[in-house]
Amino acid sequence: QLQLVESGGGLVQPGGSLRLSCAVSTSTLDYYAIGWFRQAPGKEREGVSCISSSGRNIKYADSVKGRFTISRDNAKSTVYLQMNSLKPEDTAVYYCAATRTLYRNSYCQTAENESMYWGQGTQVTVSS
Repeated sequence: QLQLVESGGGLVQPGGSLRLSCAVSTSTLDYYAIGWFRQAPGKEREGVSCISSSGRNIKYADSVKGRFTISRDNAKSTVYLQMNSLKPEDTAVYYCAATRTLYRNSYCQTAENESMYWGQGTQVTVSS
């Protein structure tokens, strides 16, 4: 069973930055597309960003474009989400999710699917 562990959340002031990490329990991350999702209190979970197993296909939600950057280090089996210019509306629990794909292909979706493996989430709070 694939396991994902998020870290790097915390409390930050508006305009600040955080870098989230998603450590995946596999030595073959090249077979997985990774997505970041978030769920704010009282709201449905939404897709934030995704990166294909090749790393060449990347997508962002309109609400985070130009502020968030997703990246991956397959050698470390870790995916990152650099979050800059944070706003109070970014406050949420952030989750990473893995989807098994072909080796280093271009699949990347910010929509949830039943075959995803999920982490436990990390809280991000943006407040002064």
